[in-house]
Amino acid sequence: MRVGLWLCVCIVSVAVAGCETDNNGIAASDTAAVPVASATSETPPATFTVQDPADVKYYPSDEPLKLGLEHFNRGYFGISAKYFEDAVAKAPRDASAWVGLAASYDRIGRFDLADRAYKQAIGLEGETTAILNNEGYSYMLRGRLADARRKFLKAYEREPHNQTVLNNLKLLDSSQRIIRRDQNL
Repeated sequence: MRVGLWLCVCIVSVAVAGCETDNNGIAASDTAAVPVASATSETPPATFTVQDPADVKYYPSDEPLKLGLEHFNRGYFGISAKYFEDAVAKAPRDASAWVGLAASYDRIGRFDLADRAYKQAIGLEGETTAILNNEGYSYMLRGRLADARRKFLKAYEREPHNQTVLNNLKLLDSSQRIIRRDQNL
């Protein structure tokens, strides 16, 4: 009888040794996995990125704004200006559309119109770091390097770790070195 008991223990030991249980309480073996109920069931966290379709709001300037950004990023600044003009006509209180319009005007050399668009954006949001940076870049494109530095430094005071502002300050410094070198020749 002792031998029989010992034989049963050996068989059960071999059977259990081939079976593993992972951290979720699921038994895994070479043949088949059978889920095991867990006493502590975890509910997955709610995702905050999923929106109810009824909560999504459509703004008339969304489509031209999106197309303006797309064409700007592709380097088609004249086309992007037209889309941003449409966006500000449909939503005149959309500061991002005004900033996009100003940046497009900068790139096509219409600095007079860019100044007006920046003024509108500042009237809506105030002098944000992004607007100050863009105005500085606008002045740099015009060759007004002292005004550019003033705007960049004002943006830098607000956000000293803003990489775009830091890069523009470096670009401005390199531009001034080239100009000084040319004046010495």
